Amino acid sequence: MLAFIFVVVPLILYSQFKAADDEKQQLLLRSVGDQGRVMAQALAPLVAASEKPNLARLQQELARFADDVTNVKLLFKPAAAVDSGGFYYIASWPVVPASQLDIEGEKLRQQGILSQLATSCEGELPMALRYTTPQGGEEVVTSLTPIRAPSGCWAVVTSFAAGAIPGAHFGVPYWATAEVRISAVVYLAMALLTFTTFWSIRRGLRRFADRARAVSEGGAHGSFGEQNDIPELAEVAQEFDRMVERLKKSAEDIRRAAEDNAHAFKTPIAVIRQSLEPLRRTIEPDNQRGLRALGLIESSLDKLDGLVASQRRLDEATADIINTKRMPVDLSRLVHQLLDAQAGVFARRRLSLKGHVTPGVIVMGDEEMIETVIENLIENAVSFSPEGESIGVRLETRGQSAELLVGDSGPGVPEADLERIFERYFSQRPARKDGDGGTHFGIGLWIARRNVEALGGTIRAENRRPNGLLMRVLLPLAPGVRIARPDTTLPHATARTAR
Repeated sequence: MLAFIFVVVPLILYSQFKAADDEKQQLLLRSVGDQGRVMAQALAPLVAASEKPNLARLQQELARFADDVTNVKLLFKPAAAVDSGGFYYIASWPVVPASQLDIEGEKLRQQGILSQLATSCEGELPMALRYTTPQGGEEVVTSLTPIRAPSGCWAVVTSFAAGAIPGAHFGVPYWATAEVRISAVVYLAMALLTFTTFWSIRRGLRRFADRARAVSEGGAHGSFGEQNDIPELAEVAQEFDRMVERLKKSAEDIRRAAEDNAHAFKTPIAVIRQSLEPLRRTIEPDNQRGLRALGLIESSLDKLDGLVASQRRLDEATADIINTKRMPVDLSRLVHQLLDAQAGVFARRRLSLKGHVTPGVIVMGDEEMIETVIENLIENAVSFSPEGESIGVRLETRGQSAELLVGDSGPGVPEADLERIFERYFSQRPARKDGDGGTHFGIGLWIARRNVEALGGTIRAENRRPNGLLMRVLLPLAPGVRIARPDTTLPHATARTAR
């Protein structure tokens, strides 16, 4: 955009100034032409008085009309001349060398002006004919006014030195004038300075962006101040460094507070749970009211215990996002490990595992955050799949991303709630204990989305046909790491069935 402005603005200004300059040059030409016409009208009686005008008188008359700027010359073509261009210089004021007159006359002949004038000897001819004098100066012929007389055709020629009239540059293109060239040099210098400053600031901001990206990925060394070499951005760099330090400290404080709060709540919960045993022994079997009260207390303790664990997971997830460390992670190996860890759950629920995992898929991220995502997706699929059904897991590459698919055989989710299932505390089932002893509070998928998006990926849910839910996760591949592709004849796939 800046380059476009620097190109378009001077073009617009040049066109406007050129139009104004053309108008000024035309005014000057008309003024000089009027001066030549007045001279011709004053000399007409002298040259028409007889067939042999007094040349000395003509010289004196030219001296009357000429000034410090204008040079006046008188051309004559006798009526009996055979040569159509046979004009001769009769007089001039101020007196100029014959060599200069020869150059000027040759220029007029080359332009066809003398031959045109010799034919009719009529019509004023304004012009801007520039030539170099033998002395090295520049002379500009501005008008040629003919006078028809019995003796022949006379012509009054006006000219002036190129630098005699300020602002006049007859015969020179506007772009070649000194003013335009000086302005162009100044403008180019200003443009160069602007682009140099812009490039320096842009380079400094790019360094800031690289540093910020490195901080967000957890692999940064140094500070913004060390990356900056622009004095104007020094204070900005210092503020960024302070902000990063505060974020790191906040992440540490959140982790510490999560551990302290969990420990503080776990202790009284454990004490209450242990205190229930003596009470249980004192209640008679037929005391239904007392037994029901104990059951409600135990259920509330279980829920409170789950809430404490969930809150700790939320705090740790928040701290992980604030201070994320990204590095190459072997996603294929991690998926295998987590599937192996769930083998006992699959066996108890009589669930089969189908799909394949492409080996050598390396992504950029934090292993603990990715592990939390996969665990939550697998646990969610297990909890919704009926016993004896199957769970599908597939890992492969899609362009510059790794795609992980986890599908279950459950009832699916209403289309209107496909986005809401990633909201915190949203759940379509009552809080209950599953076969693995966990309690569901609707934060697993919320944590999964936060972790995936913090790592630069995406996650979305889709309903399967005829039933079930599919989770699709995309994570960025690690740059420069070779990815093993599945063989077309012997696919690099894993298919496991729980026994």
